[in-house]
Amino acid sequence: MLTTAEALEAVLAATPVFATENVDASKSTGRVLRQIIRAERDQPPFDRVMMDGIALSWSDYVAGQRSFPLQAMQAAGDAVLTLEQGKCIEIMTGAALPVGANCIVPVERITVVDDVAEIESDYSVKKDRFVHPQGSDYAKGAHLLTPGKRISPLDIAIIASCGVSKLEMARDPAVRVISTGNELVAADAVIELHQIRTSNGPAVLSLLASHDYRRCEHDHIADDVAALTERLAQHLAEAEVLILSGGVSMGKADYIPSVLTALGVEAIFHKISQRPGKPMWFGKGPQGQLVFALPGNPVSALVCCRQYVIPALAKATGATTVAPEFAALASSVSFKPDLTCFQPVKLLSNAAGQVIAMPVKTNTSGDFAALSGTDGYVELPKEQTNFPAATPVFLHRWIAH
Repeated sequence: MLTTAEALEAVLAATPVFATENVDASKSTGRVLRQIIRAERDQPPFDRVMMDGIALSWSDYVAGQRSFPLQAMQAAGDAVLTLEQGKCIEIMTGAALPVGANCIVPVERITVVDDVAEIESDYSVKKDRFVHPQGSDYAKGAHLLTPGKRISPLDIAIIASCGVSKLEMARDPAVRVISTGNELVAADAVIELHQIRTSNGPAVLSLLASHDYRRCEHDHIADDVAALTERLAQHLAEAEVLILSGGVSMGKADYIPSVLTALGVEAIFHKISQRPGKPMWFGKGPQGQLVFALPGNPVSALVCCRQYVIPALAKATGATTVAPEFAALASSVSFKPDLTCFQPVKLLSNAAGQVIAMPVKTNTSGDFAALSGTDGYVELPKEQTNFPAATPVFLHRWIAH
């Protein structure tokens, strides 16, 4: 069996980078950028006034002048005025600094009588105070966003400020999530005693959506070779990524590996030395489709999806690699099998600012209810059996960004 590191390496090595497409900037949130966003202008593009008040010349002030006739008023968006000697211009926040002005006195520190502004006697004016200098945030042509950035609402303001309305983005991959098994029944269907509700498919769809992969559809196929062959062939023709759940263990009804092989999907590996999720299967279709066959147990399916599918999609879309994250165990854990243990945890913090991982016990790998209060899982390496409290371990959040 492959180790978890070898399995992830094999998945990423088989993963291509998907093509790009042009997307309206207004619809780009959550998508991965594949171009450089350059500053259209200096920011701010002019010396920007930061306070309502009056703009005046420092030379007039240091010469002893304290009363200034109002020459005009300039608001944000108004054309820039030129200040006349010995006068002031009434100015508004966000306006460009008038030519010849280099001091701003807040409106709270002046008194205006008969169109003459008088500065309070106890107020000390400072040159260039309350002026946001041109280009002090960044210069024209600066690289503000680079390829691999997943666009957030905060980035939309940057994009708009650069005059960009269309973006070159990674194409959102077409994904099919496929639940297999005769025992599965949809949430809105009548259920018999011997059946269970379909939960893996909806949970995997939600996990994908939480990572901003939304071109995903769900299907349920019974444990029947003919049905599996027909429907999986259709999904391979329509999607770039297939994520199956169930049918990959050693039972007589576990048809998935043989059906996929018959459809021309090359098996890259089957089984990983981990718990949960040991039976996972991974292969590549005849047109380069990525095929992940996850175990049917819910905890196993979700862990494998987060551990292998999400990183593969991130690579395929060109997303910037997320830096490894660590946490300290809140309590000791013992795990005897010679397997990597993916232990679900709830995250806490302490007064020292450390991230603390509290292990959450699951009854079995089918105990998906226990995952509800967890934030992710930690990786306990197979070479070790006992993990004392405070041991630093790799942390994998369900939602990494």
